[in-house]
Amino acid sequence: MDFIDLKTQYQRDKENIWKRLSKNMENATFILGPDVTEIEKTLAEYVGVKHAIGVASGTDALWIPLLAYGIQPGDEIITTPFTFVATVEVIALVGAKPVFVDIDPKTYLIDVNQIEKAISPRTKGIIPVSLYGQTPDMDAINAIAKKHNLWVMEDAAQSFGAIYKERKSCSLSNVAATSFFPSKPLGCYGDGGMIFTNDDELAIKMRHIANHGQHIRYHHKYVGMNARLDTLQASILLAKWPHFEEEANARHRIGNRYTELLQDTVPTPTLAPTTTRCVYAQYTIRVKERDSFIAKLKEKGIPTAVHYPIPLHLQEAYAYLGYTKGAFPHAEKACEEVVSLPMHPFLTEDTLQFIVNTVKQAVQ
Repeated sequence: MDFIDLKTQYQRDKENIWKRLSKNMENATFILGPDVTEIEKTLAEYVGVKHAIGVASGTDALWIPLLAYGIQPGDEIITTPFTFVATVEVIALVGAKPVFVDIDPKTYLIDVNQIEKAISPRTKGIIPVSLYGQTPDMDAINAIAKKHNLWVMEDAAQSFGAIYKERKSCSLSNVAATSFFPSKPLGCYGDGGMIFTNDDELAIKMRHIANHGQHIRYHHKYVGMNARLDTLQASILLAKWPHFEEEANARHRIGNRYTELLQDTVPTPTLAPTTTRCVYAQYTIRVKERDSFIAKLKEKGIPTAVHYPIPLHLQEAYAYLGYTKGAFPHAEKACEEVVSLPMHPFLTEDTLQFIVNTVKQAVQ
């Protein structure tokens, strides 16, 4: 059994994938080829924003906006300790200080009610994380940011295709970043990412930074980097794109079906009232004896994963921030109990029932 079934997806899409790849091979359009422009235009229209900038990874998609905003050492950025390390990594890389806010224990999303008290005169922005396929209360977060003259960047690495109050993830803040890592709701066959914004000036600057700071070839207006989305990865995304909406709906349906079958057995994911569609980048439950639970599922051939085992404020790399155990109890408890089950758009009812039955037996 696959934790994420990319093989079935490939078999469905391989003719279109190789048609697009072959065209790029024949035309030798490997760097910033036409498929990059096409996927940017396609996804900007889908999300409902003016600008989409393809970049080399989800991490670059988070990093480049911080550079474009001119974040400096001593600045502070508010985010959550319950996320993949890239969210905080980019803050540290520009010399700024991550300031953490605990999560809501039911949704695992940043606790909006605690954000304002974390704001200081050094705060420049907020990075809420759309975890496990759904977005936080972005309207409330944007209102706090506006009150304090801050920008908001949605970390949408796990939520491309999610719908918040009838609006798409990646269209809900000043800027948003998503990832096309292969396991994401929309994934390529390597690393890739995209930045979304309606801010014309910011978009131009981010596009230049992603291409060595160039505004004209060999004329470098900004200190930049090589963070271009590879043309071949753009081709793969375009080949997969015709089925994306169908897959996003399937993820929502399968995730809800899991919850229907497991809600009386283990704590299941709670969807925020603002969530119209969750794309369930992971389907994550909570169990008390996690190691033995994982072992029991493994005996039955069911793979699992833990997203995430250690909160970021307790990671060795971020010990310099001075946080100690107990600082964010909801995040810490989640890290001790969460476990993700197989989740992908091709999960059949029979397989799902087998997983559910095994979960029930494992927690008895």
